[in-house]
Amino acid sequence: MDPTSRPAVVIDNGTGYTKMGFSGNVEPCFIQPTVVAINEFFLNQSRTSKSNWSAQHSAGVMADLDFFMGDEALAKSRSSNTYNLTHPIRHGQVDNWDAMERYWQQCIFNYLRCDPEGHYFLLTESPLTAPENREYMGEIMFETFNVPGLYIAVNSVLALAAGYTTSKCEMTGVVVDVGDGATHIVPVADGYVIGSSIKSIPIAGKDVTLFIQQLMRERGEKVPPEDSFEVARKVKERYCYTCSDIVKEFNKHDKEPSKYIKQWRGIRPKTGTPYSCDIGYERFLGPEVLFSPEIYSSSDFTTPLPVVIDKCIQSAPIDTRRALYKNIILSGGSTMFKGLHRRLQRDLKKIVDARVLASDARHGGEVKVQPVEVNVVSHPIQRFAVWFGGSVLASTPEFFAASHTKAEYEEYGASVCRTNPVFKGMY
Repeated sequence: MDPTSRPAVVIDNGTGYTKMGFSGNVEPCFIQPTVVAINEFFLNQSRTSKSNWSAQHSAGVMADLDFFMGDEALAKSRSSNTYNLTHPIRHGQVDNWDAMERYWQQCIFNYLRCDPEGHYFLLTESPLTAPENREYMGEIMFETFNVPGLYIAVNSVLALAAGYTTSKCEMTGVVVDVGDGATHIVPVADGYVIGSSIKSIPIAGKDVTLFIQQLMRERGEKVPPEDSFEVARKVKERYCYTCSDIVKEFNKHDKEPSKYIKQWRGIRPKTGTPYSCDIGYERFLGPEVLFSPEIYSSSDFTTPLPVVIDKCIQSAPIDTRRALYKNIILSGGSTMFKGLHRRLQRDLKKIVDARVLASDARHGGEVKVQPVEVNVVSHPIQRFAVWFGGSVLASTPEFFAASHTKAEYEEYGASVCRTNPVFKGMY
């Protein structure tokens, strides 16, 4: 059976979570933490047993086989001291290719349960990734998994494809991608990334979690130390929201604590005894890190997210700016806080309106400046917007024509993966 008649496999590898599934679906089949647990015992044995070749070989084979990924890896590392956790992706870039290969192996055979030789693959990469990374990806996919075709897409372009709200696919806009390990603001014009205007900020979902953990620790909440990061992450995902005015929010919490303060109940992992703690100001102070980075002490970065977005659009070509302001797309799990899009739109509108007024004043009212429309698009699927965009694009007939095939790879080598044409047939 021809691989082009089967749905493509779409895998969106993020720093925190990996989304995987088949093209044509609305949601990914599986969402797993991007983490691998490797058995240190066999790994060390394969390195140290120099004298006995067969012992070294069998230890090496066992080290290759004895590993876990995702939720299983986290559970193994908690229950056993022999497994060491490895995060293959850091700040949006693949850091450990051996672990990444093992991770993909489990994704394909254990979760998606498909034959990689019978499906085209769509993988994602973050903006500003070195072309060598694409070559490594192509090498692993074509050599190890023997895939018939591969397309490596920039995740912001896919998020834009997922974010369009009309029947026409609007491929000009700014993607604000706030993931677990990296935040990128990427302007896209007609499906092409404006590389020189990409902005990246060092505050993302993990920093929000660490800040919530720090606030709870400073307040003296009785959370077991080994569980505190996980509790902070769950608090962030379940209870956090973005407020419009931080002072008013403090007053609200102080006036009606019974309404706003939540209770967290958990069980200590080692003793099995229950514990509870209060969740107060961190509900709105966590997401506030994106708008007032100075409150998060461990970072020297102090520019609020709306200012960075404005700078990004201002550095783009002048003829695209109005279209970029009109279509600001949110993407990534850390944009799911309630009220985030409204706060972002309000703050951006203030910056843009102040600039228009200053321009009017400079010209003395002789030249009337047209107001700039600012629109932040929020949609229910933005948590996995990149994956959904990949699913949409991989289900078009142009996808198979734009992908690099095994034959091309064998003829020209891994360098074919350096460039991926945009779907020219669509626009």
